[in-house]
Parts: sequence; structure tokens; C-alpha cells
Amino acid sequence: MKPLLIAAVLALAATGAANAQPPVSQAGPDQVGPDDHEAGVPLTPAEAAGVWTLASGGRDQCHLTLGAAHSVKADAGCREILPGPAGWQPTSDGMALTDSSGRTILAFHRWSNSLFVSHRASGVDVQLRRGGPVAGGGR
Repeated sequence: MKPLLIAAVLALAATGAANAQPPVSQAGPDQVGPDDHEAGVPLTPAEAAGVWTLASGGRDQCHLTLGAAHSVKADAGCREILPGPAGWQPTSDGMALTDSSGRTILAFHRWSNSLFVSHRASGVDVQLRRGGPVAGGGR
């Protein structure tokens, strides 16, 4: 009985390997590269440079421009909800916005190449996603 079971498992494995397809890329328009294997890794300066959208409660709140030299420029909407972002720093699993003294204001965990999430005690997550204003979206 065992040899028959082993033979059946081997036959199924061989069939599965023969029919295996290469992974299909699910790359989105903001994704850097063909596949997204960046969850949980620090943000690099080259990846950070550009406009990012801060969203919460399903709505775009404001836009930040991150610089490769760890600078942050916030639009007026950000100043109302995120006081004093002066810079950013990579963390072990993402990035953090910092104040002028280098203290963390808001830490984000990296979910993908273009999405960072901060889990708040209130239960409302704050998201930071690559890209600027989207026509018809948010704010």
C-alpha cells in the first residue's frame, strides 16, 4: 500500500511541475520593477525621492515630497494633521517621519514598493503611498 501511495504522490508532483507557470507580475503603475518583494524592508533614499500621498480613513489627506537627502516638504494640508515633519529616516521595516530634532513623529511599516502603513491606537491606519494627487480622488 505504501509503495502505491508514494507512486501516486510522485506522479502528482511531476504533473504539477510540468504544468507550472512562471509567476505573473501584478505590477501596478507606481511599482518599481516587475515584482514586489519589498514588504518589511527599509526605504532607501533613492526609493524615497518624490511625491507621496498621506491618507487616512479612506481619504487622501495631504501630500509630502520626500528628498533623497532625508528632507520632507509638506503641503498646507499636512501641516494641519501632521505637525512639523522635517525629515525622514529608514527603519528596520520601513520608514519614519521625523521632527527637526530627529524624533519620530510617525513610523510606517513597508507593505510594498509603494505603500507604507502606520497602525494607530485609534484603529484608524495612516497610509503613505507613492504618487501625488489622483484625479477625482481623496481630499
